[in-house]
Amino acid sequence: MKLSRKVADVEVASVRKKMKDKAFARSVSRDDIIEGAAGLQIDLDTHIAFCLKAMQHAADTIGL
Repeated sequence: MKLSRKVADVEVASVRKKMKDKAFARSVSRDDIIEGAAGLQIDLDTHIAFCLKAMQHAADTIGL
């Protein structure tokens, strides 16, 4: 994550790295994320990028 802590500055590689840290998004199931991408038959990085884009698009609305 960038120092600005804005979702606009988050990169896929940062999310992948932070997923290994149990303190990061503690309540989020890593298995659900991985299985969700597999169920959609897309690469995990592609899935993360799609989710980031959606959050970036709605950042003001969702308070990010």
